[in-house]
Amino acid sequence: MVGHAMVHTYELSIPILMTVWLLEFSTTAAVLGVAAAVGYGLFGIGALPGGLLVDRFGSRVLISACLAGMGLSFLLLSLAPGVVGVTLALAVWGIAASVYHPAGLTLISNGIEERGRGFAYHGMAGNVGIAGGPLVTALLLLAFDWRIAVVILAVPALVATLVGLTIRFDPVAAVEATDGGSREHSPTSLAEFVGETRRLFTLGFLLICVIVAFNGLYYRGVLTFLPDLLGDFLMAAVGDVRPGIFDPDSPVAEEFDLAQYLYTGLLTVGIGGQYLSGRLTELIEPDRALILVLTVLTVIALAFVPAAQLGLTGLLVASFALGFALFATQPLTQATIAKYSLPESRGLSFGYTYLAIFGVGALGAAVAGTVLTYASVSLMFVVLAAFSTIGTVLALSLVRVGREP
Repeated sequence: MVGHAMVHTYELSIPILMTVWLLEFSTTAAVLGVAAAVGYGLFGIGALPGGLLVDRFGSRVLISACLAGMGLSFLLLSLAPGVVGVTLALAVWGIAASVYHPAGLTLISNGIEERGRGFAYHGMAGNVGIAGGPLVTALLLLAFDWRIAVVILAVPALVATLVGLTIRFDPVAAVEATDGGSREHSPTSLAEFVGETRRLFTLGFLLICVIVAFNGLYYRGVLTFLPDLLGDFLMAAVGDVRPGIFDPDSPVAEEFDLAQYLYTGLLTVGIGGQYLSGRLTELIEPDRALILVLTVLTVIALAFVPAAQLGLTGLLVASFALGFALFATQPLTQATIAKYSLPESRGLSFGYTYLAIFGVGALGAAVAGTVLTYASVSLMFVVLAAFSTIGTVLALSLVRVGREP
């Protein structure tokens, strides 16, 4: 849980820090965008080799290495003399962070018998980082220079590394209890890797990979531009609230953005979605529950703009429903991946699926941005609804495959 929270804290502290670097290094958004893209790209691409490393060295070593690498990358970031230094530090962060999801989810799948509850708490911790990371970073920047702020941000990960290396637990307790004592195995050659991949890619596993890719397109597509969209909807619903709260000449009034607080609230509501869906996997099969949540996401996408145009109440209801359902998919997809994968190759299975989520899913931002540029907000949400609808149809097929002997 600490590792998951830290990964997303660092991931979402970077956009806040970029606002400072624009002035610090007298550069452009395009140049910094490339720097951030290096780190984020390695974060997604590294999931597959990270999964292989998990199966070879175990989750404890990889999670500890991830935390240490992220902490050291932010210490390196504090010494960056310019944009090149920032790019290198973010590259180190991306490489270190990329192993987390295969390692953490393998540990839950193989080490915890109550997987649904484990995925729920794990996902909730991630949402704490998603919602709290930007807030904590912004507060640190109010009190300290950005170089000191990133050093402070590095400390929790380094402390967690030491704790992770010293605590005692059995990382394969659930596998021994339910799967006949299967242990992790990692291919040692290209031929073994190809063979393990072919064994892993049953029809069911292939379907879940495509499902999570479409879910990733929806996730990245909606979250990338949502802060700006919420600002437009809020302006239409309540107008500019700053003159009624702050002195118009106050620097606080200039920085205050009500949409950012609504966005944070939406992300925080996702904690409840993570918990409820994780517990739901204890009552029904996760692939069946996934059909329900993907259908709800389709309904929300189609209803979001009409609801937001009704006024503040409609906007709040639509936003919090979106946040709840969007993050409710995560424990369900993780439990479904565990159901349709091999216990001894869990790292590889989560490596492939998170390559789909973060790699293919990253295209969602490009798709959404293109639609917003050349069409309209309403059409963007229709495109998002198409992503979740395709996922729903594939999930129905997955359930059917699961019933076959």
